[in-house]
Amino acid sequence: MVNQSVFRRPVGQGRPRRRVYRSDIMPDMEHEAPDRAILLMGPTASGKSALALALHERLPVEIVSVDSSQVYRGLDIGTAKPTRAEQARAPHRLIDIRDPAETYSAAEFRADALREMHDITAAGRIPLLVGGTMFYFRALEFGLSDLPSADAAVRRRLADEARALGWPAMHERLRALDPEAGRRINPNDAQRIQRALEIHALTGRAPSELGRAAPPAPPPFHFIKVALMPDDRAALHDLISRRFQDMLDRGLVAEVERLYRRGDLNPEMPSIRTVGYRHVWEYLTKRINYNQMIARATAATRQLAKRQMTWLRRYPGVQFFNAPGAGKGPETECLEHLRKTVRPVGKSGVIIKSAGAGRPANNNSHNGPG
Repeated sequence: MVNQSVFRRPVGQGRPRRRVYRSDIMPDMEHEAPDRAILLMGPTASGKSALALALHERLPVEIVSVDSSQVYRGLDIGTAKPTRAEQARAPHRLIDIRDPAETYSAAEFRADALREMHDITAAGRIPLLVGGTMFYFRALEFGLSDLPSADAAVRRRLADEARALGWPAMHERLRALDPEAGRRINPNDAQRIQRALEIHALTGRAPSELGRAAPPAPPPFHFIKVALMPDDRAALHDLISRRFQDMLDRGLVAEVERLYRRGDLNPEMPSIRTVGYRHVWEYLTKRINYNQMIARATAATRQLAKRQMTWLRRYPGVQFFNAPGAGKGPETECLEHLRKTVRPVGKSGVIIKSAGAGRPANNNSHNGPG
């Protein structure tokens, strides 16, 4: 385990001093800088969680989940949620914070994530935000326009229409109302189609027009963005297939059956629309057979991974690393990159060192979850 110095409060002051970082441009000068946060992104099945656990053991970071499905209690196997042992080893914030019958918006995520990030930095550590919900990352960094809150009645009406007409027809309606949003939103992305139509129904204005309104001020953080990007798509597809089979072997059908038996959930809810869960739900309700369930779930997961990679390629300022399986591996390369990028100096700074390095001058240590 690596020793790191901790962020201490100067004697006689109620608030900790801000960290001082070494400039990447002028390394001999010290200056005031915003708190730093690490964003670890990547498509599904790329190895983000394993890398996050490895970084937690070597860096003074605390993990914040960026996953729109892992917020739901009871959705464990199919969301690849960290196990109890893994969460004991490295606690994950913003997991299991909603009942599956509830909704959870990007605006709520942004507010929750910023609160957790401030708590982490106040303790002298660095937020490590990990996940694959790309819209949440964008909302966190760039903010959201002032859009109306969810309206349960409007959502029910749109869901009823979608059951009768199908989501492709709802997507065509969106294209007619807002061509820009129609081009941007995938025809299979039921959740975003519904939200866009809901905004139009509540405001009478195109969602893309409202989206161009001035967003809130950016958060007071400097974001260090890294991502795992597989360079072998066939290998990723094979991994996705094997991972879904492993989920089935570990009891995914029984997990979805427990949700089904509650009686208050339906396939139009965001929790049950999650990839994998909606396909098992269709199997349990005898709309498809077992083999069709596997084929459709793996195909949908591959499509999700493709959308995530498309988002990542367009996301500004990201340092990419190859997903596990080549060279010395993303753990070593990512750690080396972060050691160079996050280099606090000064008595109250956090010193980041690689495994095997000598002890910092301040010999306080961190061993395990903080």
